[in-house]
Amino acid sequence: MNLSRLDRLSELEKRLLSERPSFWREFFRMQRVLFELFWGLWCLRKTGPAVTIYGSARFAQDHPASRMAETLGALLAQQGFTLITGGGPGIMEAASRGGKLAGGNTIGLNIRLPHEQKPNPFLTQALHFHYFFVRRFMLLKYSHAYVFLPGGFGTLDELSEVLTLIQTGKIPPFPVILMGKEFWSGWSDWLKTQLVSQKTIAETDLSLMHTTDDPLEAARWICEASIRLGIPLCSSTPLPSTLERT
Repeated sequence: MNLSRLDRLSELEKRLLSERPSFWREFFRMQRVLFELFWGLWCLRKTGPAVTIYGSARFAQDHPASRMAETLGALLAQQGFTLITGGGPGIMEAASRGGKLAGGNTIGLNIRLPHEQKPNPFLTQALHFHYFFVRRFMLLKYSHAYVFLPGGFGTLDELSEVLTLIQTGKIPPFPVILMGKEFWSGWSDWLKTQLVSQKTIAETDLSLMHTTDDPLEAARWICEASIRLGIPLCSSTPLPSTLERT
């Protein structure tokens, strides 16, 4: 942060940066964190097989990424998966719409923000969080696959966290699917030319992710992984062989 921006800080912000909060203030903050965590675990404890879909809140519903999310949401709901998203607009709304209209359960884990984030109308269950890190934990806790569509800092943050947890063995090697080949090509190239070449990750770590533009292909990967993991799905309807183009 440069000096001109520091000069514009309010007195409250300056005090927060220069003073350590009291022990009791920190204690009550910890209680709030624990309550959010407990409430999320309690509300989602009976969630069946689930897939978390991540992506930007800023895309219109006719954006190609939103259309991919809606199609994927419908396909997964038809196979018996619960859809978990951040609960907001954009790609989250598109995925929830696809799942809800297909008769599935859609869970939205909303974060309270001053701008751009409010629950979309296609949720069968909505939870609200104050702390980002509690919400991130809940987004991955009950899912058996993670799908990342184009997004911003938040999406990249969540993708890096999921990959780190799988890489370090903290969670099983569930499918991690990147949808939007053109969007993710720069990310993939950077991983190869920088991280792999400088040996900050192993080349085999690149296999933790699958990239596609095809919602049907993504749904197949997720269903096949679920079968290998012994996760029972409550659908007798097979995936279609092809998707109708509209």
